[in-house]
Amino acid sequence: MRYWTTAGALAILFLFPLVWSGWASLEDPGDYVRMAGFGEGLGTYATNSVLVSAMTVAGTLAVSALGGYAFARFPFPGRNLLFLATLAILMVPYATILIPLYVLLGYLGLQNSLVGLALVFVMFQLPFALYMMRNAFEAVPRELEEAALVDGCGTFRAFRAILLPAVRPALVTVGLFAFLASWNDFFAPLILLNDGSSFTLPVAVVSMTQRTFGAIDYGMLQAGVMTMALPCLILFVILQRHYVRGFMSGALRG
Repeated sequence: MRYWTTAGALAILFLFPLVWSGWASLEDPGDYVRMAGFGEGLGTYATNSVLVSAMTVAGTLAVSALGGYAFARFPFPGRNLLFLATLAILMVPYATILIPLYVLLGYLGLQNSLVGLALVFVMFQLPFALYMMRNAFEAVPRELEEAALVDGCGTFRAFRAILLPAVRPALVTVGLFAFLASWNDFFAPLILLNDGSSFTLPVAVVSMTQRTFGAIDYGMLQAGVMTMALPCLILFVILQRHYVRGFMSGALRG
């Protein structure tokens, strides 16, 4: 009973700000009308966020699945050193390399570009994603892959038809983390994007606080917060089962 009480108290504590924001955003329906017409328009900002998140998820899944498979199955010189070097990205302060990345994207012709922003997000997601996918592939019995090879499957076909379905929970977990990171990030879009028509939702929502004479339209701001939060909540609820299985089967191994 004590554990249920503690869990209930923690749930209320964490849900209260979300419930309060939802109530505040619905108090005046006109808040959503003003939010929809703010700046370049809600449709523009939402489309930018969707595009960046989709590219980040696709890039992270593609690179981490292939990389995790290689780290788990193929011995090659310097494998452990390369894996540790990838994990070392986690020790680099996020904000300290955004300016060098901004200059690098300029050389590549990707400055003020949603594609460039997505590539930056993919880079920062790779350490966690590779760790998850390597452990997930190592948890799959090698006999499954060997049986497929004996039956005439090539390495890539065995990877696609046998191994990828076996590590689906880890893929969902990696994809969900990549989506949440790219959808909610504010600092990288603020630094790497300088055109209002390219801004993502977090930058647009923060811009709503910059009103005349310092006045803040809290109703419109809360409407923007709920617009950002709802896709995350819906995805988490839908994918919760795979998310938990992904952590249990992959992240805790090794």
